[in-house]
Order: sequence, then structure tokens, then C-alpha cells
Amino acid sequence: MLHQTVATKTKTLHDACDRLLLEKQRLIDFAEALRSKLKYFDELENISTNFYSSNMNIGSGEFLPLLKRLDDCISYVESNPQYAESGVYLVKFRQLQSRALGMIRSHVLSVLKGASSQVQSAIRGSGSSKTSVSEGVEASIIYVRFKAAASELKPVLEEIESRSTRKEYIQILTECHRLYCEQRLSLIKGIMQHRITEFAKKEALPSLTRSGCAYLMQVCQLEHQLFDHFFPSSSKDVSSLAPLIDPLCTFLYDTLRPKLIHEANLDALCELVDILKVEVLEEQLSRRGESLAGLRPTLQRILADIHERLTFCARTHIRDQIANYRPSEEDLDYPARLESSVETTADSAVDSNSDMFKSWYPPLEKTVSCLSKLYHCLEPAVFTGLAQEAVEFCSISVQNASKIVAKRSSPMDGQLFLIKHLLILREQITPFDIEFSVTHKELDFSHLLDHLRRILRGQASLFDWSRSASLARTFSPRVLESQIDAKKELEKNLKATCEEFIMSVTKQVVDPMLSFVTKVTAVRVALSSGRQDQKVDSVLAKPLKNQAFATPEKVAELIEKVGVAIQQDLPKVMKKMKLYLQNPSTRMICSSQSRQISWRLIVSCSH
Repeated sequence: MLHQTVATKTKTLHDACDRLLLEKQRLIDFAEALRSKLKYFDELENISTNFYSSNMNIGSGEFLPLLKRLDDCISYVESNPQYAESGVYLVKFRQLQSRALGMIRSHVLSVLKGASSQVQSAIRGSGSSKTSVSEGVEASIIYVRFKAAASELKPVLEEIESRSTRKEYIQILTECHRLYCEQRLSLIKGIMQHRITEFAKKEALPSLTRSGCAYLMQVCQLEHQLFDHFFPSSSKDVSSLAPLIDPLCTFLYDTLRPKLIHEANLDALCELVDILKVEVLEEQLSRRGESLAGLRPTLQRILADIHERLTFCARTHIRDQIANYRPSEEDLDYPARLESSVETTADSAVDSNSDMFKSWYPPLEKTVSCLSKLYHCLEPAVFTGLAQEAVEFCSISVQNASKIVAKRSSPMDGQLFLIKHLLILREQITPFDIEFSVTHKELDFSHLLDHLRRILRGQASLFDWSRSASLARTFSPRVLESQIDAKKELEKNLKATCEEFIMSVTKQVVDPMLSFVTKVTAVRVALSSGRQDQKVDSVLAKPLKNQAFATPEKVAELIEKVGVAIQQDLPKVMKKMKLYLQNPSTRMICSSQSRQISWRLIVSCSH
């Protein structure tokens, strides 16, 4: 019995000890958990002491780990706002973070300024001025020396980039980018301005554009490589280097723009388009990739300015040299110009194209030359409008010139002159893969006069809003659209001129037969009318075979005369056509149609 009592008490004691041990462990775990949470709050005093210590600086090995602990404390307090005084601690932690980031900013600025000072001292030591630096010195000092002098920033900057997901570090990283770009700009801006200015003094605009862009791309590529050394994670973002690249681009733009404004030569402007569009943007910029991506907006802006200037000069050229062209005596000396061209070709082996252009009426040559230059230089929509204007004005100019040629030489020369140049114009514009039609819109206010008259007569009210013709609708202009197709108009004029020429040649050959046909028609009308009206002239009422002009001998004589004319006059016409129309098929079309019309008249007379 006593043993049982002892055993029970012993077991109770053991159970109590176990419970106490469990309670102790629970309290220990609770204390540890509490301590792990409180340590973030306890760190405030330790971090404050270190950050405000006079020995603390960015270069010490304790700064970055201490900054990491501060970030962890801020993150923890932010994620647990339910703790007592968490807001107060968060404010104090942020104050410490702001101080730390301020120290980083001051350190970055100090190191960058020191590196810039070393580079400037090295430039002066090399015997070069701040603006006049040779390319070898530029590469070895401005880039290599600066990179070495500022290498101590690399760990700090990489640490900031690694935390750029937080707003505070995004701001300080952006600020570091700005400070870096400011210091780099202070070093290279004067050198670049001096180099571009030297280019501008010695070179023409196309050469200046090519040299300026090449030098700018070289500088920007070197700057991108240097920036990538300090900010490897930020270098892919074009905007990071914008405070440095944009001023450099702006200086080149400001140098080129005044020269572009005063450039009026189409060849030079087209060459500039080719340089910017093909050589720089498509070839060099695309090949070098992201390192030069920051240049693209400025280069495209320069190209847009060139396009604008080229369009203006092209319109001026079309107006002055095509639409308002005033021909000289020599310009309209046809067929003498063609005969001279044939003799020159026979006597000397000159370039066929240049000799061909000499025989063209100048506005035609200017039109073809202008469109050929502009085709690959302007946007399709802009080129279409210019091409439509040029073709329309050229066609009108050639038609006006043909009238003068017809008066000075002969109507046939005027017709062949017009056919020749319209055919050439049609042939030369065929390779252009565009529509030569444009839609013109204009405002029509003609309906307002009628409505005002109705109001004055009392037939309508100005304030009658109940009807559909409200005040706004009544006084709104009508938009009238009209489409002009220069190519179709060219085809139409060419066809009409060819038909006129064919008919004039036919008339020249069978002119004796025309009066005969007229008399025959009069006799037939008289005979038809004589059966109903006895008052018809008795002479005309005779049968055709009894008419003096229609005897077999007269008809045979007439046919023989026309046949002789065909044999003698048509070769002269063919000779002149050969002089004007170089294409044999074109000559055959005109001559065959003339022969067909002539023989039809002969056959009709023989019957």
C-alpha cells in the first residue's frame, strides 16, 4: 500500500516536471519569436549609431551591409503595420534611408567630379586645349582615364541597380544617371562642338552630314560602352543616357538645320536623303544595335527636315522650271533641233542618253529628271502629289509649245512635236509604281447666297430651329471633292493628237477627192429630194453618171491624182515622222491608219 502511494506521487512529480519543461520550452520559443520580431525594431538604435558615426563613409566595408539591414527593417515594418508604434519606427527608418541615399549621391558626385578633374588635368598635361583634342588623346584620356578614376563607384552603383525594384532606389539610380551624364557632357561637349564646327568650315553639306553623323555615332558608341561599365543593368534603357546623348545630337542638328534651310539644289537634298536614310539609319544604325538607339529620334528629325525642304524645293522647281517655263528661240526650233541631233549622232559617238535629252523640250527633261530624283527620296503619298502636278504642268507646257511650233514651222510639225513629247512622257512615268491621281477638296459656300435671299424675302427664318435646316447646317460649307488623274489626261490628249494628225495627213493626201465626195453627196441628196419636189435644180437632179465631174475619165483622173499623192506625199510624211518618232511601231500605227482611211475613200469613189 505504501509502495503504491510512493509510486503515484513519483508519477505525479514526473508529470509535473514534464509539464514544466514543456511550458519552459514554449516560453523559450515565444521569447525567441518575440525577439526575432523585436530585433527589427531594436536595429533602429544600432543603425542610427553607425550611420551618424563620423567614421562612416561609403568606401568602408560596413556601409553596404548596414544599408541592406536598413532595407530589411523597412520592409518588415511596412508589412506589419499592426504592431504598436510601427508607423513611428517606419518614419525613423526612412529618415535613416534618406540619409544613406544622400551619402551615396554625394559620394557619386564627388568621385565623378574628381574623375573629371583628373581627365582635364591630363588633357592640359598632353598639351591640348579643352576643345582641341586629338582622336588618340580623346580615346586614351577621356575614356580610359575616366574609367580608371571612377572605378570605385562600380560596386555601389551595381548595389543600387540590384535594388531598383524599390521606389527610393529608382529615384537615386535616376539621379546617379543624371549626375554621370552631366559630368560626361562637361568633358566631351566642347570637344564635339569644336570637331563639328571644323567639319562645317571645310566640308559641303552632304560631306558635313556624313562626317557629322559618323563622328556622333562614334562618340555615342564609346559613351554607351563606358556607361555600361558603371551601369550594366541600365544600359539597355535608351532613356538612361538621354541627358548626355540628346545635347550632343542637338548640337549636330543645330549645325545642319540652317544649312538645310538655305539648300535649294535638288541633287544635294536627294543625296542628303540617301545619306541619312540608307547609309546612317538603315545600315550603320541598324548594324550597331542598341548602343546607338538614342540617336534615332534626332536623325529621323533631320531626315524629316530634309524631306520638308526637298518637297518645297521640288514644288518651286515644278512651278518655275516646268509650269512657268519660258522657252527660248532655240528651244522651239523644230525640226532643226532634231535634224541637228541626228547629224551629231551620225558624226560622233556621243552618249545616246545625253544626246536624246538634247532633242527634248526642256520642261519634259526637267520633269523626268525631277521625278527620277524624288522617287526614292520621298514618301509615296508626297511623291504622288508632286508627280501628278509635274505631269499635268509638263503636258500643258508641251501643248502650248506645240502651238508655237505649228505657227513657226507647220501644223504637222506642231502635231508631231506634241505626239513625240507626250509619248516620251508616258513612257518615262511608267516605271513609277504610283497612281497619278489626287483628290482635291474645297469648301463651297455658294448655297449661302440663296438662303440669305430667302431670309431677306421673308421666306425663311434665321431662328427657325424646328426644321432640319438648322442654323449650323445652313451656314456650314459643303465639301466638294474632285479627282484629277494626270496619267489619264495625258492618255486622252495623246489619243486626240494622234487622231488629229492622222486625219490631217489623210486630208493632205486625198484632198482632191474631198470636193468630189462633197459633190456626190449633193447630187444624191438632190435626186432623193427631186422625187418629191419638182422645184429642185435640174442640174443637180441629173443622175450621177450624167454629171460632168463624175464621168469615168474624171473619176479615173481623180483616182490617179490621189494615187500619185499617196506615193509622193506619204513618204515625205514618213520621213518627218521618222525624225520625230524614234519608235518604228509608233510610226507604223500612224501611217497604216492614214493609208487605210485614204484607200477607203478611193474605193468608195471607184464604186
